[in-house]
Order: sequence, then C-alpha cells, then structure tokens
Amino acid sequence: MRIIWSLILGILPLFTIAQEPMWRAFSDEAGRFQVYAPDRMEEKLDTIETAVGQLVYHTFFYQPTDQQADNLLYLISYCDYPEGAMHSDSVDLVESFFLITLETARESLGGELIYSDESNYLDYPGKFWRIDYLQGEAVMKTRAFLIGSRYYCLQTATVKARSLNRSSDHFLNSFKWLEAKTDKKKSSQ
Repeated sequence: MRIIWSLILGILPLFTIAQEPMWRAFSDEAGRFQVYAPDRMEEKLDTIETAVGQLVYHTFFYQPTDQQADNLLYLISYCDYPEGAMHSDSVDLVESFFLITLETARESLGGELIYSDESNYLDYPGKFWRIDYLQGEAVMKTRAFLIGSRYYCLQTATVKARSLNRSSDHFLNSFKWLEAKTDKKKSSQ
C-alpha cells in the first residue's frame, strides 16, 4: 500500500506542472529589463504631462482571452524622469514619490489600499501594494521600484476569488534588470 501511495504522490506534482501555462521570457533592450509572462506581450506608448515635464510611459501587457485565467492582466511599464528630478539615492524624495504614486493608483482605481510594504530590487528602493477595487471584486497587485531615475512598475489584475495565485507572484517576482555595458564597467571599477 505504501508503494502505491508513494507512486501517486510522486506523480501528482507532474500533473500540476503540466497544467500550468508555458511561461516565456520577454525582454526589452531599451527598457533594460526581462520578465516572464504567460504569452507574448504587446507594447503601448503614452506621453503624460507632469509637474516635471512630459514623461513617456512604455507599457507592455498581456491579457489572456480565457476569462477563467489566474489573472486578467499582466503589465510592466517604465518611464525615465528628467535628470535631477528623481533619483533612487534620494531617500526623502523616493519615500514621498512612492507615497504619492500609491495614493494616485488607489484614486485612479477608486479602490481601497489593502496593504503595502517595502519591496526593494537589489539595492534599489521599491514598494509592493495591493488595491481592491470594483466594490472589492477585483484586485490589482503592484511591484514598483526606482533604478536611478527610471521608474519600473509591474502589475497583475484579477478577480478577488483568484487573488491568491502563483501566476501573479511568478510574474511580479520575475523582473530582471539588464545592466548596460557602461553600468557593468562602472560597477566593476
């Protein structure tokens, strides 16, 4: 009997793995990043007028067609702040920046901030937060950070019933910064 249970328990994880979507690496050379997503991401550019001037948001997203998918949206965006306007080394400025960013996100969704926490990437400052919106029926999870004067934002959106899913965690934690050759030279000196 032990042998049968051992075989069943040994084979069971293989069925779980086989049902998960095939994730693929997506990288953007200009954005200097790589993430893993369930399928091919599309690109969209937006120019936004701000107090520090025009910011160009580069957004890459994937929306599954299956309404029963773990997440209904996978998104990564980045923008570059003008020189001197924002830098990840400025502790007070960064803290204020993330507080305003978080509040703006909450307001734009018309939702409720459920939690937020520090979520640094390497030695760069970052935040992680969750906002419930659409009368608590939808969930937006965000991981954001500043690398120099570049702001990166990764997000997943889903329905509340599927808010605790491995796909969201996998995507949000898959970010890899692709250092430029000049950055590598500086860090090795």
